[in-house]
Amino acid sequence: MDYKTKLEEYIKTVIGQNGSDLHLGAGRVPAVRVAGELIFLVKETVLTKEDMLGILQVVLIKNKYDQFITEQEIDFSYEIPNTARLRGNAFFQKGLVNIALRLIPKVKPLEELHLPKIIGDLAKSKQGFFLCVGPVGQGKSTTLSAMIDIINNEQARNIITIEDPIEHVYEQNKSMISQREVGVDTKDFHIALKSVFREDVNVIMVGEMRNNETISTAVTAAETGHLVLSTLHTNNAAQTIDRIIDSFPGEQQDQIRIQLASSLIGIFSQRLIPRISGGLIPAYELLLNNNAVGNLIREKRTHEINVVIETGSESGMVDLNHCLMELVKAGEITIESAYQYSLNPKALERMV
Repeated sequence: MDYKTKLEEYIKTVIGQNGSDLHLGAGRVPAVRVAGELIFLVKETVLTKEDMLGILQVVLIKNKYDQFITEQEIDFSYEIPNTARLRGNAFFQKGLVNIALRLIPKVKPLEELHLPKIIGDLAKSKQGFFLCVGPVGQGKSTTLSAMIDIINNEQARNIITIEDPIEHVYEQNKSMISQREVGVDTKDFHIALKSVFREDVNVIMVGEMRNNETISTAVTAAETGHLVLSTLHTNNAAQTIDRIIDSFPGEQQDQIRIQLASSLIGIFSQRLIPRISGGLIPAYELLLNNNAVGNLIREKRTHEINVVIETGSESGMVDLNHCLMELVKAGEITIESAYQYSLNPKALERMV
């Protein structure tokens, strides 16, 4: 079998169905995720162990293939020139190879992504720490790519991204962009992040805050005149701040509170929700750092941040429940979906 051709047929099926993910595994037919639902391609033949090894050798260069056999799981990227770019993960289950591939959308403007204009304003900040948070697969990387694209098209800045793997690929416009892939261009996030202090950088995009060393260096970078953009797998702004602080030993937590209170620009939490008309649309929460928020962080009162967001609409903050209700009123999502994705359904019920 020509595994490269077959894999690309599967990927074109994902694109044709407006899907987001492709799942391949020995002993079953391929599956595609479309608008959040998993669909099995029952007309395709069941993949064998040999098929999966063949596909694996298509998507992994030799050193990555050897690394996968040793470590038994690996992240990677795959591209069909002029057609699609995907990020993937290969892993074993019951001794058999499985591959999950996610389609990386082309870089799109904020309006097309249905994101608020203020995100574009934050992208133009000279320095500070901005986080886009939410569960896996909720569009965090896509939001950051739109911010990088705004900077690239409007400002002459030196942008360095540190990713595992590289997702969106940018065409340089007014800015200079260097994209570094962990395992290919650098050993790890922390080492790459430390080196940016010697690379005359303006904007740093870190694919994910994976440990407290990376977080500490990112916050320091934000304090010392850099704009730092990154992601975390957390549910909302208050939880994000707690997660960051709790990742440090007790004796270091007061210091990181002070640094975070002064360097944080904002936290954008988003969810992709099925639209009535088909496809997905984001609902979001936005925390903007101001004197009140900074004081809450320093004084260990992060449990009060939700109230600040609910009452901070005049300063540009967005409460998730209010966003959900606006989408319901606009006929974009059902009230059932609003309840399903709300983090405080009781408060939402009072708004209905």
